[in-house]
Amino acid sequence: MAEREWREASDMRSSSMALAVVLAAAAALRFWALGHGIPYAVSVDEPEIVERALRMMKTGTLNPHFFDYGQLTIYIQLLVSIARFITGAVTGAWSSLDQAGNGSFYLWGRAVTAMFGIATVLLVFRIGMRWGSRHALLAAALMAVMPLHVRYSHFVLTDVPLTFFVALTMLLALGAHERPALRSFALAGAAAGLAAAVKYNGGLALLMPLLVCWMTPAARPSRLLCTVAAIGAAAAAFLVAAPYTVLDLPGFLNRFASLTAEYRNASGPEEPVAMLYLKHLRLQFGWPGMLLVAGGLAMGILRAVRGPGRVPWAVAVTFPLVYFSMIADQRIVFARYLLPIVPMLCVVAASVVVSGVSLLRRYQFPRGVRTALIAGLALTLLAPPALTAVSFAGNLSRTSTVDVAYAWIEANVPAGSTLILEGGHFKLPDKYRDEMVPQLRAWSYEQYLAGSANYLVASSQSYGPYLESPNKFRQEYTEYMTLFSRTEEVARFTPTDGQPGPELRILKVKR
Repeated sequence: MAEREWREASDMRSSSMALAVVLAAAAALRFWALGHGIPYAVSVDEPEIVERALRMMKTGTLNPHFFDYGQLTIYIQLLVSIARFITGAVTGAWSSLDQAGNGSFYLWGRAVTAMFGIATVLLVFRIGMRWGSRHALLAAALMAVMPLHVRYSHFVLTDVPLTFFVALTMLLALGAHERPALRSFALAGAAAGLAAAVKYNGGLALLMPLLVCWMTPAARPSRLLCTVAAIGAAAAAFLVAAPYTVLDLPGFLNRFASLTAEYRNASGPEEPVAMLYLKHLRLQFGWPGMLLVAGGLAMGILRAVRGPGRVPWAVAVTFPLVYFSMIADQRIVFARYLLPIVPMLCVVAASVVVSGVSLLRRYQFPRGVRTALIAGLALTLLAPPALTAVSFAGNLSRTSTVDVAYAWIEANVPAGSTLILEGGHFKLPDKYRDEMVPQLRAWSYEQYLAGSANYLVASSQSYGPYLESPNKFRQEYTEYMTLFSRTEEVARFTPTDGQPGPELRILKVKR
């Protein structure tokens, strides 16, 4: 009976038109306002990749001299930079490398990240087809509107490419179960190696082909040789995609050691890290989605043990649980660190909707009722993340307080001025001297005066909590108010319904 339920829920006829609509929605969300903030309000880590790739192109060296994560993303952006430069040269934008400014390369880099994001949606569909066409389409639609993935598909960072290669590893691992040959496991291992070459923790993706191998007795020539092939291919792919891990071994080892120390010894948040990550997931999926994810994981554990579909379910639940345990044990917390498990969570959530409702056949529920229930649950699953994603993309397309403040500075602050920027909302052009600080209150007015600062840019993201609760944060409130009273406020940009962003105050240091 259980096998018959599984087969009925797994109608393998896919709809090309429906998939095209999902991919079009994914593309629209990821390319919406893609150029926002270039070149002055790029994401905090984007320059590490874009400007480093540009420097490599100009100097001719292939050593990025950067080991905070694998080198593959930087090499991809190097190729993008070369293509962008050649295009600019052909169209007359510049006639030498020295004329190519950093700001001209961000949009192309972001477009490549967005394409990785769209391709990941397609991979989720292909993965979901192991459960059924309705499962696949719903999982892909959920991935298409996932706010966290939509957000980071707008920036040149490692997290979206990492998610692509992790999903590719899962797809190839499941394919190896269906075609259990040495080559299939080697390809899945190579994909895991590329994931590690994007970001070191992506190497955990190797767990998927290894798990599949040991759950596939038919693996030929043997499970042991297939395991060796997967591990060897992963190592080879990593070294090809991140060669200076070995060629600059001291640089890699020194930075790797300092990174692990940072993640181990950093002052962690007051709240348990696992709870923080669960809250981040709840913000992305919404409460209905989180309940369906929990139900999908429970169903997946049961099916991985009892069947049917033991191998796909085992992969779908094991990697997210192990990966989540790993990042929950670290002290540095960023929501985007969750992205590699999002494809699997989309699949299990979609599967509990379709397969779970299909179980109602036992109680003689008419097919039309089951279909309507699936449609209702699907809408409940998709609506909260879709609304959040559309809101995010829509806010990007609007002029923000950051945009207005940057334009005001360019128009009113003399070249050569020194500005102290709080919150890291934008980067000023070379005609200014700027310095980023977490909070302006860390230094006194006299220190700013002695340090030749001309202007301070204060952000409500830093000072807001102290001004809202002066009794709770008496010292911090006093320090900010002292700065505000001793400087001259020359401009203030307050958010409105039509102008999102933090409140920004531009303060002139009196001399």
